[in-house]
Amino acid sequence: MYDEQQQPDTGRHGPLAGFTVGVTAARRADELGALLQRRGAAVLHAPALRIVPLADDSELLAATKDLIDQAPDVVVATTAIGFRGWVEAAEGWGLGEALLDRLREVELLARGPKVKGAIRAAGLTEEWSPSSESMAEVLDRLLEEGVDGRRVAVQLHGEPLPGFVESLRAAGAEVVGVPVYRWMPPEDIGPVDRLLDAAVSRGLDALTFTSAPAAVSLLNRAEERGLLPELLAALHHDVLPACVGPVTALPLQAHGVDTVQPERFRLGPLVQLLCQELPGRARALPIAGHRVEIRGHAVLVDGDLKPVPPAGMSLLRALSRRPGWVVARAELLRALPGAGRDEHAVETAMARLRTALGAPKLIQTVVKRGYRLALDPAADAKYSDV
Repeated sequence: MYDEQQQPDTGRHGPLAGFTVGVTAARRADELGALLQRRGAAVLHAPALRIVPLADDSELLAATKDLIDQAPDVVVATTAIGFRGWVEAAEGWGLGEALLDRLREVELLARGPKVKGAIRAAGLTEEWSPSSESMAEVLDRLLEEGVDGRRVAVQLHGEPLPGFVESLRAAGAEVVGVPVYRWMPPEDIGPVDRLLDAAVSRGLDALTFTSAPAAVSLLNRAEERGLLPELLAALHHDVLPACVGPVTALPLQAHGVDTVQPERFRLGPLVQLLCQELPGRARALPIAGHRVEIRGHAVLVDGDLKPVPPAGMSLLRALSRRPGWVVARAELLRALPGAGRDEHAVETAMARLRTALGAPKLIQTVVKRGYRLALDPAADAKYSDV
């Protein structure tokens, strides 16, 4: 079983070392988490939904019987897991052969290669599949063929199909939905709440989404807790929202959140995209003869990974906003989470920060004033107007 939170082996850090990535996936979370950890990331996993199969669901049974009794002209298969689940459910009802016989007679369209594989594993052959894996391209093909008076069965898969069914019906088609499974909120909401808390407190550097329902579920939970404005602010400015593809990104985009997406809608390219984006967002400064790169929960000092406690990271970020300038203890105290009014807390956290960095001269004490990053002289001019 995949742990809710796992830390990487920082002794052999990769491009994501020092970053914390949230994973909302219900399916294939192990695979995504392993890919991220292999590249050095710390992973916080909280499935934002669960998949409920409909093998005993009367709605799916009724739709299956209806399609067997009254043949559709076209069947659109949208996901591999959904298509396999449909065939398996039909077999459980004793309707497996009848369903497969019916599907051999119709124009069978597959949204992408995974669905194509599931269709062929069932002994069927698809008539066509788009190279883009896009439902928009499937819709274009159907509208070009003409659907007026035709019966089109669409395997529903819990994700929004914006305008797809409506466009077919507007063009004269009779559309039959095949609801193979439903998305539901997770039974244990605790991990999702911890993920939300981490996002709004900037304890995450990126948040990954592999399905639109997961994004909807997380947004809904944030709204229930009164955290939606804070979550959206975090996703706008500090926490990178990374989606596996454009359909997954739709619920976030509806809230004005810009997301990053790989060109190929797969987990591997999604992780590679994070390997490019997160290091590119990290602050790198020349300090006391060292190259210091400030990441989410750690610092790279001349390429060596130095894990830093949360209080120390808060201080370091406050200092790095004005590199080379003196930052007063009172301002640093405000940057410390839950520090209260005792400026001694700044001194304690600063001592631990210096120990964690392993290079005490990176941060200078300015007597009676505060602290400053010991920015290299050559860089002073660059940051003098910051």
